[in-house]
Amino acid sequence: MTKDVMLVTGTGQISMAIARRMGYGKKIVLGARSIDNAKAIAKTLTEAGFDVVTFEMDLSSRQSIKEMIAYAQTFGDIKYLVNGAGVSPSQASIATVLKVDLYGTSVLLEEVGKVIAKGGAGVTISSQSGHRMPALTAEQDLALAMTLTEELLTLDFLQEDKIENSLHAYQLAKRANEKRTMYEAVRWGERGARINDIAPGIIVTPLAIDEFNGIRGDFYKNMFAKSPAGRPGTADEVADVAELLMSERAQFITGSTFLIDGGATASYFYGPLNPNTKTGVAEGKD
Repeated sequence: MTKDVMLVTGTGQISMAIARRMGYGKKIVLGARSIDNAKAIAKTLTEAGFDVVTFEMDLSSRQSIKEMIAYAQTFGDIKYLVNGAGVSPSQASIATVLKVDLYGTSVLLEEVGKVIAKGGAGVTISSQSGHRMPALTAEQDLALAMTLTEELLTLDFLQEDKIENSLHAYQLAKRANEKRTMYEAVRWGERGARINDIAPGIIVTPLAIDEFNGIRGDFYKNMFAKSPAGRPGTADEVADVAELLMSERAQFITGSTFLIDGGATASYFYGPLNPNTKTGVAEGKD
């Protein structure tokens, strides 16, 4: 009997938490840039009873994405997508952040949307960072949502001389993820499928620990200390949201972004994290 296929990108804690929550009884195709990491994760999942295969995939390459999709289709119809692939602004250049997190995610949602099975659902993981940058113009939001994917990186406001640093690039990429999810939800809907975006705050993962110890470490530690929740989140809490969005209980939810940050963004604008107050800390500053 052919199983429904779940396409999972990235080998981070969030992708794996969602795969564990939603992947049992499905064929999981795990795509990642590091095939060694993918195989290690696949071994752990397989030993826990999951059916997993791996594929070496570069999110910044349309051809690589299409090859991964074609491989996944050899096992059956793709009915689920979990996109957790991306780079850290502390580790990547402006160009890399835009190529992977902005362009690559846009291409992935577009290409999967061409083949997603009826009744299918997907989630893409963005970040709270997209909610903390100054508002873009209506024209810029429209451009992020609807510009042809191969022309996205030619937009004037995405040129390196217009971007302050890799964090600013990351914020723009995550804003684009939100807008692109809305745009692609219309196309996914034509196939009877749904796509949503989850924007996590500080989640305890190896990547987050790297951020805590990086140049923006003080900002992040201050953030969860002064957020309403008073702590960072866990990958399982993100999976709680994904479980709802990918289930039949969420049939009326598509094209939406769900901010799950323990109230940090609320505090950033209207509470003690506001950088214009004595207790706030400007992102990227000491």
